Amino acid sequence: MAGGNFTSQNKVRPGAYVNIRANGGTGTAEGLSGVVALPLAISYGPKEIKEVTAVSNLDDYASDLGQAELLVLKETLKRASKVLLGRVGSGAKASASSDALTVNALYEGAGGNKISVVVKADPNDDTVFHVLTYLNGIEKDTQSVKDIKDLVANKLVSFAGEGKPAVATLTLENGTSTDPIAADYLDFFAKAQLFDFNTLALPVSDETVKLAGVNFIKRLRDEEGRKCQIVVAGYAADSEAVINVKNGVILADGSIVDAVKATGWVAGATAAAGVAQSLTYSAYDGAIDVSPRYVDSDIVAALRAGEFVFTEKRGTAVVEQDINSLVTYGSEKSKAFSKNRVIRVLDDIANNTKKTFEDFYIGKVNNNVDGRELFKADRIAYFGALQDQGAIEAFDPEELNIEAGIEKDAVVMNVAVQPVDAMEKLYATVVVR
Repeated sequence: MAGGNFTSQNKVRPGAYVNIRANGGTGTAEGLSGVVALPLAISYGPKEIKEVTAVSNLDDYASDLGQAELLVLKETLKRASKVLLGRVGSGAKASASSDALTVNALYEGAGGNKISVVVKADPNDDTVFHVLTYLNGIEKDTQSVKDIKDLVANKLVSFAGEGKPAVATLTLENGTSTDPIAADYLDFFAKAQLFDFNTLALPVSDETVKLAGVNFIKRLRDEEGRKCQIVVAGYAADSEAVINVKNGVILADGSIVDAVKATGWVAGATAAAGVAQSLTYSAYDGAIDVSPRYVDSDIVAALRAGEFVFTEKRGTAVVEQDINSLVTYGSEKSKAFSKNRVIRVLDDIANNTKKTFEDFYIGKVNNNVDGRELFKADRIAYFGALQDQGAIEAFDPEELNIEAGIEKDAVVMNVAVQPVDAMEKLYATVVVR
């Protein structure tokens, strides 16, 4: 469906076009929540996007969450309910052969070298043989057939040949991995835009890839009306669409999650936070310190620069302030737009209004007084639910107007909302008598 911002009532495609602006200061009530898109350089696995949760089987990637190469995924899943994982990078496929049987890894990459295949004879029937596929020495698949051509590909390998193979142990080899290039990330963005997600974690150091990711998210927000954020490290974008991570953390086992890798946790925590929760002073799961630490003046400077910084608090690592990279304020975007909780509320309003209008009103409801009143009642109920959650306050239904647009099929909605932020600063005066 079409969407995005508008400057005049001149759109061609049916859709919901939603502008969010500041005014001086500043059906669920929530829709999509906890979903992160993540391109990750992995040594094996499919290029297409896979939905992964904390309990997913990762045999497709010849790995598990305990492996170092999946650290970012593991950190992301500490808060995210679902990750849209896409492998970036390529390489050569591992393979092995013996007699009439050839075994090929399904995917390119050095991870294919972790796979082995064992051919066993059946002790009771000499016309049958058993083929067992192992990953890191753990059995993952068993097939019993009379001819190689009857073997079917499993999650790890494919088979080729004909006839009965010799008893053998085949260890796949010569699988190689290449580092991802900018084109790999562009390919991931093209695939990811077909899914709905709250945040995109981009754990890279390449400035060109960061710029491409930021432009991708801005296009989704501004041209398609799909409100989401991107999380990167060391990128001063000056935009509410971009969360700029400054430092990382030290986990309880002593491992260091640097700023680039910490983008995963930040993206997962942001996606899961929803409209009524701030991440300010939220503890990073499993962390005991930050890396590097900063003194007070450095932290103040980081916050003023729109950097998302972790600080040490009594043996834990916490988010100093739940902010994005926006530092330039004006009539269109006030300082409140730099607070991620506020942005989550405004984004939910835009996403929910767009989805509701597309699913229940476009082409289904008459654009007359009765139809517009029906839509108004729907939005009043939605904003009421937001207020009940503590996401907005002082909502007045009288400040919600639904009117006919310039063209016969156009509807105009104007509404005033007041997002709620969390307490962050206490100014106390204690008088001693």
